[in-house]
Amino acid sequence: MADAKAQKRQKFESVFAVLRDELLAYLKQEGMPQDAVDWFRRNLEYNVPGGKLNRGLSVVDSVEILKGRALSEDEYFKAALLGWCIELLQAFFLVSDDMMDQSVTRRGQPCWYRVEGVSYIAINDSFMLEGAIYYLLKKHFRTEPYYVHLLELFHDTTFQTELGQLIDLITAPEDHVDLSKFSLEKHQKIVIYKTAYYSFYLPVALAMYMCGISHHADPKADPYALAQSILIPLGEYFQVQDDFLDFAAPPEVLGKIGTDIIDNKCSWCVNVALALATPEQRKVLDDNYGRKDPEAEKRVKALYEELGIRQKYAEYEENAYKRIMGLIETIPENPTAPAGEVPLRREVFKVFLDKIYKRQK
Repeated sequence: MADAKAQKRQKFESVFAVLRDELLAYLKQEGMPQDAVDWFRRNLEYNVPGGKLNRGLSVVDSVEILKGRALSEDEYFKAALLGWCIELLQAFFLVSDDMMDQSVTRRGQPCWYRVEGVSYIAINDSFMLEGAIYYLLKKHFRTEPYYVHLLELFHDTTFQTELGQLIDLITAPEDHVDLSKFSLEKHQKIVIYKTAYYSFYLPVALAMYMCGISHHADPKADPYALAQSILIPLGEYFQVQDDFLDFAAPPEVLGKIGTDIIDNKCSWCVNVALALATPEQRKVLDDNYGRKDPEAEKRVKALYEELGIRQKYAEYEENAYKRIMGLIETIPENPTAPAGEVPLRREVFKVFLDKIYKRQK
């Protein structure tokens, strides 16, 4: 199993090398100086391929499920290319996000802007990672009937993510704690816009376009609206789970030390606590949340235990699972599609839900 997973990743990573070389060839063709070509190469290699690659791989998985068969070489390359475009988008977000947050490390290495000699050049580097998406889409999909849909999807998703980032930045600045700005409604808005659209809807919608699934004139029957109605709650559930694990999972299981409390994050846990707290408990939160002090963090964690956040999360998880399964079951079990098209399949969504449900890290 682990071996198959590693092989799958390796095959996907081999496409990155091809795309990197295409991007560098474009710079050379435009007569860019060698040091600029080398810089862009280092930017791509440092920031794009190092993560878990879940978003990119899920484009390939979704195309395979929708087509119901193994992909040809060309189909695999195109699906993987779209997957790498999401990874480029993610890299664009992370390079800039790390500067905004003044983060120190990312994926076990120094953040790009902290690498010697990079500094504020990282701002332009993040723009170049985004620009690379549109170069690759134009080169490989320009003649496809769904090309404009791909462009619109990437542009819309990028703007949605930036809106989520804006709400997050002004609601929970690390250096100014004001819990009166927090609420579960605001938390929901942040996670849907900042995470759910680009991490959950984008990979599946790309796969659907590549498989030739068309929009329906009636919004109630539109497969893309249906996919979004399932994937946005799924993305929200994923982020709530992430927030809970930051507080509740031991670091050796989580693989990192949770920092949401000391970083003043607008997390699901603190918002549930705020909704349940008595005035005395609220004072504990106001006095201790977002402080760079391990003792203050302990007091917040103790209050979370006192308020039963673990039990509240267990209830949330069961309800979220039932609700999302209910939405998935609105897709017919033996779907049909217009001639020449593939139908939307339950399996696409079940794969996502099964990966997330009851995860420990």
